[in-house]
Amino acid sequence: MTLNIGVIGVGMIGQDHIRRITQVVSGARVTAVTDVDLDRAKAIAAGLPSAKALQTGQELIDDPEVDAAIVCSWGPTHEEYVLASIAAGKQVFCEKPLATTREACERILDAETAAGKRLVMVGFMRRYDEGYRAMKAVIDGGEIGAPLMFHSGHRNPSVPGHYTSDMIINDTCVHDVDVARFLLDDEIVAARVLTARKNSLASEHLTDPVLFIFEMAGGALVDVEASINIQYAYDIRGEVVGERGTVELAETNPVVVKGSGRFGGRVPEDWRERFIRAYDTEFQEWIDAASRGESTGPSSWDGYAATVVCDAGLKAMQSGERVEISLGEQPELYRTTTITGPTGTD
Repeated sequence: MTLNIGVIGVGMIGQDHIRRITQVVSGARVTAVTDVDLDRAKAIAAGLPSAKALQTGQELIDDPEVDAAIVCSWGPTHEEYVLASIAAGKQVFCEKPLATTREACERILDAETAAGKRLVMVGFMRRYDEGYRAMKAVIDGGEIGAPLMFHSGHRNPSVPGHYTSDMIINDTCVHDVDVARFLLDDEIVAARVLTARKNSLASEHLTDPVLFIFEMAGGALVDVEASINIQYAYDIRGEVVGERGTVELAETNPVVVKGSGRFGGRVPEDWRERFIRAYDTEFQEWIDAASRGESTGPSSWDGYAATVVCDAGLKAMQSGERVEISLGEQPELYRTTTITGPTGTD
């Protein structure tokens, strides 16, 4: 079976996913696209063998030739399109955020719960990265004992001009929030944000760097160093400290070069290079599941938890105080197992 996919939002990430579906993964084709810029959608559709450009996301979701949808549009539109996909009974892959407010996420949870089955997967691609999956396997295997701390580093060489200080939590650290829940298989119950001496390379309006600290329900502590103008590369760090050992991400380059009295290796330039294989794996697993009428991977609950934690992080950054986090009662639909594991099964 070939899964017919409609893509809502064909900006940079939408176009990259279209490339992935048509050139890298198997089992799917793009049959419809739409964008707030309809001319851009028409241009993208013209370059695909079986796609058409449609006026709106709702029209795309309602199209009988679309089996499943990918939502890559502006964040505040996600709720509308995810809810429409649930109402249509179609599998939907939603790039983060699931929705931009706690209340919007709760409406999605309610709709999916009423539907009686999982239809939504949220695009937290780090769960599909080989390094994070290997870390998860070590932790779950008990090799280092119970995890006590997770040190995470998220370093960007630079950020675009429209980037704001709030985005360091909502757009950057949101991935660390999700991967902490994934690795430690636990919920976050409190957050603090500390600001360091300002990076002189950062724009005047930006707070950079920050240390995002949160407490897990089971007692583990997590710290996320977010540096968004560090110049040298896109560098993702991670180490879990256990009772009797540690596990950390290795460098991503396959070789170490030695010469002229030095040794070293290459560090990725941007997020696309660092996580390209994770994106490929993520989409292949989503396509395989959606073709069976199923949803695996990060759920609506995971998207909801990330939004609530980031909201608390923003409050903590503004106030300088510790902010407690309380999630609502988890619906049975999302309680079938623990937080999504490395095989992509729930």
